[in-house]
Amino acid sequence: MSSWDDLTKALGGSKDKLTKLLQSDAQLKAFTTSDVIDKSVTFGIKSSGSDNTLLIEVTNGSAKAGTGTSKDALFTLSALPEQWEQHFKETPAMPYQSYWGMFGMNIKQKGIEVLGDQSAFAHWTHVWRRVLELAHEAHCGPLKEEEQLEQERDYLTGRYVFLDAPVWGRSKVFYETSGDGKQQIVFLHTAGSDSRQYHGVMNDPQMRKKCTMYAFDLPGHGRSFPSKNLPPGAHTNTEDSYVGIIGAFVKELGLRRPIICGAGMAGQVCLAVAIRHKEVGAGGTIPLQGSEYVNMERQWYDRAPYVNQSLFNPEYIYGMMSPTAPKVNKDLIWHLHSAQAYGIFHGDLDFYFGGWDGRSRVASIDTNSCPVYMLTGEYDWSNTPEMSQKTADKIPGAKHKAMPGLGHFPATENPKAFVPHLIEAIDHIQQVRSESLSTMRLGNGTD
Repeated sequence: MSSWDDLTKALGGSKDKLTKLLQSDAQLKAFTTSDVIDKSVTFGIKSSGSDNTLLIEVTNGSAKAGTGTSKDALFTLSALPEQWEQHFKETPAMPYQSYWGMFGMNIKQKGIEVLGDQSAFAHWTHVWRRVLELAHEAHCGPLKEEEQLEQERDYLTGRYVFLDAPVWGRSKVFYETSGDGKQQIVFLHTAGSDSRQYHGVMNDPQMRKKCTMYAFDLPGHGRSFPSKNLPPGAHTNTEDSYVGIIGAFVKELGLRRPIICGAGMAGQVCLAVAIRHKEVGAGGTIPLQGSEYVNMERQWYDRAPYVNQSLFNPEYIYGMMSPTAPKVNKDLIWHLHSAQAYGIFHGDLDFYFGGWDGRSRVASIDTNSCPVYMLTGEYDWSNTPEMSQKTADKIPGAKHKAMPGLGHFPATENPKAFVPHLIEAIDHIQQVRSESLSTMRLGNGTD
């Protein structure tokens, strides 16, 4: 019998620490302080090996722990003993860093289930996530999160431009730029977010010297104005609309064969751009967390009228990060995904989950004309390094590298750790382009 068959016993030695953390944690207090909480709500956490359940009672501004059975809870997070054992390691491996990751998604696991009221599970996702983090801290001590020096000066300049693109129509789009290097590169944000994800990279001194960098917010995202063609809540992203807006941006700013780089849905579109590089004017792509196809169960809570998207959506993606990333960056990612309008995140995922299907197309990418260098963080359970490698293997001349200690948002989670990988990818693309140019010259009979 495993010691994790009974979660209450396995965590019993840390019960007093958990009680103190539940009472003192500023994040949990912020998540639970509301006069709308006019009666207590109890949820549970247990192992499938026993019905002995850790019970968390939430009231306005506080939470406390007790024990009982799953019948005493409105809903209960259940997992196999060996899964909880992995989750409560000092530094969990992917996908055990979060319950959402354990829950299944692209890494299908048996034994994970939510018992009881499924809607309440979605309503309280921000609270149970934080409670699990505090339980982990009580059991293992504080996570060894990396530190990041506070930035003293910002080098970005922002402005607006009008772009015409399929589906979106004429849109007022916000973009930022920094650096004065010879290599132009355009950064694309993830689903339900905006280009603030790239501030760490765009302020990096190596990158500012090497590249002239651009990043823009898709229409209706971040600081860009919404499309006039769509009513609020009707956003959906498609390959044509996405590739079209990238091409419109490159053309409007007069960029000359820039590298296109992005993560998640933007990683997928980097592959679409590589296929259609002539119409975009791209000179290379760096897909982050990209693959030929993502077949993952969708969570429609991200567009449910009875679930607060500003709380649910950032929680859904929070566990895709490395647990050791600097806290300030994890908080930024949460904030950005909490700040988007209704339907934006879900509409973006229309493209990420099946809207992009390159399985029969990626092999046609001409990497001499548009080099491809894929980078994937090891902690991403939605688009794993194995998925990216499988895609890269189909593309003649493409490169792929897994990035240890990074997750789904490598450029935001830990810019200092990410930039060396990015520079390696840029160098590869520049080398391939230089060799291709030399070959063309020799073929034309010139020196």
